[in-house]
Amino acid sequence: MTEQAKHTHHAIDYIELAATDVAAAKRFYAAAFGWRFNDYGPAYAGIQGEAGREAGGLRQLAEVKPGGPLVILYSRDLDASLAAVRAAGGRILKEPFAFPGGRRFHFADPSGNELAVWSER
Repeated sequence: MTEQAKHTHHAIDYIELAATDVAAAKRFYAAAFGWRFNDYGPAYAGIQGEAGREAGGLRQLAEVKPGGPLVILYSRDLDASLAAVRAAGGRILKEPFAFPGGRRFHFADPSGNELAVWSER
């Protein structure tokens, strides 16, 4: 794979999520979304993406502060994703709501990061 095929100019290339407990964050994202990880020690785990390329990482911090960019994940089945987030221990911040183009919900992971999940239906 060429370097140009791996990355898209001016596109989001990598997202790091802060975690107060990297192991707990890995368990949560694996259970809720089926994510897999590359471990780089107890304080950092890379999020495996498509074709073996990392899409982001989980980094250990003493405290997670709310705010910053909102990461929005796509789902083919919003209700199943909502159930998986709840079952994995996520805290629902905004129940599913309609917006032009689909529906989405917001949740907090075990460290307090706010993310959203959306679907066309």
